[in-house]
Amino acid sequence: MNTSATTTASIDLSTRYLGLELPHPFMPGASPMVDDMDMVRRLEDAGAAAIVMHSLFEEQIEHEQGRTRFDIESHVNEFAEASSFFPGPSEFRLGPQAYLEQIRRIKAAVQVPVIASLNGVTATGWLEYAKLMEQAGADALELNVYYVATNAAEDGADVEKRTFDIVRAVKQAIRIPIAVKLSPFFSSLSHFAAGLETAGADALVLFNRFYQPDIDIERLEVRNELHLSNSSEILLRLRWLAILSAQRKLELAVSGGVHKPEDAVKAVMAGAHAVQVVSALLKHGPQQLATLRRGLERVLEERGYDSLSKMRGCMNLARSPDPAAFERGNYMRILQSWRP
Repeated sequence: MNTSATTTASIDLSTRYLGLELPHPFMPGASPMVDDMDMVRRLEDAGAAAIVMHSLFEEQIEHEQGRTRFDIESHVNEFAEASSFFPGPSEFRLGPQAYLEQIRRIKAAVQVPVIASLNGVTATGWLEYAKLMEQAGADALELNVYYVATNAAEDGADVEKRTFDIVRAVKQAIRIPIAVKLSPFFSSLSHFAAGLETAGADALVLFNRFYQPDIDIERLEVRNELHLSNSSEILLRLRWLAILSAQRKLELAVSGGVHKPEDAVKAVMAGAHAVQVVSALLKHGPQQLATLRRGLERVLEERGYDSLSKMRGCMNLARSPDPAAFERGNYMRILQSWRP
């Protein structure tokens, strides 16, 4: 392993995430980087604590099984152009079988844990791939339940129940730990997190990035463009890390907005056990993992901490007698802080 990625023995950066004992919290988040085996090895050499794979989608699996969820359960096929809403099989980098083989390749190539990922919204047959991923060697599984509720007849309880059903079904099928990657857009995220813990989730990832479509006013088309994150996105994550780490025993990972060591420090102070990085690695390369790790170690040393665990959660809301009032008070103070 690259010696530039190692830390001195004086500061203990070790952490526990998804039941895995890790030397530090930094890992690449879900992205196409894992499709390139040379890049996977470079990520390990740069000091990645684990490798998180991008998602295998429910739609891919059900297409391979000879049907799609949309033919059975949704109303999108009421429209003639509905078939063009979703990418064709050739547009995905890895199909279901190739994905399982990539897990095997990565496990054979690196010494760090491998976290596979499934992305879907219904508790149906596609979930059998969770067991296949475990059999292929995945050390843990990230469930990405990306869903935008557009049907006015569907209430929030139905949306939450579907996610609970997915977690319970997967938990019953596999023995490896499960993380659920969440959206921040729930009416009561604290209640939802409690339900996920009861359903069997071992960890939460905060948050999924909702890539907002734009409109091309000349062509009258939806414009889909992927924009990388920046450090401003860490603020929403900090709020909910601080709230949930004070309430739940779940292990928490931050995803989105970590570009500088200071971003990671804030996430750990708010309660994060793991720090997933994508955009910063795409911009600066795998060595950014080593930069983040050294920066985190430096801050701990400057502030007199000899371990990450002693700093974790020092800025969460565990000591707040009324977190809701605290959040509302902050909101009012921020509004009053503007000066022309």
